[in-house]
Amino acid sequence: MRCPFCGHAESQVKDSRPSEDGAAIRRRRLCPECGGRFTTFERVQLRELTIVKRSGRRTPFDREKLARSIAIAIRKRAIEPERVERMISSIVRQLESMGETELPSSAVGEMVMKQLKALDDVAYVRYASVYRDFKETRDFARFLGQEGLSEGAEDDD
Repeated sequence: MRCPFCGHAESQVKDSRPSEDGAAIRRRRLCPECGGRFTTFERVQLRELTIVKRSGRRTPFDREKLARSIAIAIRKRAIEPERVERMISSIVRQLESMGETELPSSAVGEMVMKQLKALDDVAYVRYASVYRDFKETRDFARFLGQEGLSEGAEDDD
């Protein structure tokens, strides 16, 4: 593993242990050249996934991009980071187990929506507003009504 500090091609593994969710191995490394210490994570990747955008453009699946979009939706919400990491790992496993190497971006979006709905209503609505491209407040109101999240929905039960 190349040292991120000096670029030396070799590093020594000083400690290895499973990550908290067990989906990766966390390795503490030491560069013999500059003495820099850094951490790497090793994950199992079943296959290379390609995401087909609405425009038809193809891009490699990026776990970090998925994590960033979820982080925006859950910003300032009281959600434990471990739950978020488990959710991301679950989505990635579902995508990899679909048996396809090319997946529509809508498949990823729907999985995220489903997971966020179970996790936090506010994060779910935030993500939906971008994913479904809400243009006006009327779009929010319609969505909330369809999802049973409108203000009067709880009083009807």
